[in-house]
Amino acid sequence: MKQPNEEPTIDRSRRVLFDEVADLYDEVRPRYPEALIEDVIALSGIPANGRILEVGCGPGIATLPFARRGYRMLGIELGGRLTALAAQNCRPYPAVEIRQIAFEEWQIEENAFDLAISGEAFHWIPPQVGYPRLAQALKPDGSAALFWILRIDPGTAVYQAIAAVHQKVAPFVMPTETIVTPEWLTQRIEANFAESGCFGQVRVRPYSWSELLTGEQYIKRLNTQSAYRNLDEPTRQKLLVACLDVIEEFGGMVERPYLDLLFHADQSL
Repeated sequence: MKQPNEEPTIDRSRRVLFDEVADLYDEVRPRYPEALIEDVIALSGIPANGRILEVGCGPGIATLPFARRGYRMLGIELGGRLTALAAQNCRPYPAVEIRQIAFEEWQIEENAFDLAISGEAFHWIPPQVGYPRLAQALKPDGSAALFWILRIDPGTAVYQAIAAVHQKVAPFVMPTETIVTPEWLTQRIEANFAESGCFGQVRVRPYSWSELLTGEQYIKRLNTQSAYRNLDEPTRQKLLVACLDVIEEFGGMVERPYLDLLFHADQSL
């Protein structure tokens, strides 16, 4: 079993699992704070008529805040169901195009975008491929903004009980917050930008927030995460039911703390 202090590994074959639960993903995945969106716009200096490339747009969770502000956008998504949902969700915004294709296979529009963004997705692309391709797509004065939502373990009794359930039912699946720490993610993303040789200094911005979830909402969230989607069906259902039972024992509600991390870097000249 992976211990909390071990470096996370990424099984990139899991990236296709989200398409199995596209509707649920669209329904329950957390949205990004408005402060993060505003910081991306401010840090990038994107003009009012600027064009944005989004990698791994999913159902359009990160797309919509920028689309509502009037930016022209191209969203690239691997999954067919997620692509269809993104196109449906962005229908009111004709300046947004959604295209189904792997980013690695997309024919790059060179020097075409003012800003490249990716929310909760860019770790699925090998960094030696992803970062240079972003740079190729950007205009010389363009920039990249990558952001993730980290689930923070508050150490409360309910989270300790949920961790104990994981240990009992599926000890090879650790709650995400015990594996991916803000320190590890920051070190890794800064290194990826630097190793690409395509970008300048990385600016990191944190955003702490929380929400109160019912047991059902919490379980739905788990059911959209790749580690749980990768379980065999009997084990997944046993684990999710056990987690729901724990939450019900603690009153039926659980506070879910988050830390969003934004990484922004200008293209190096």
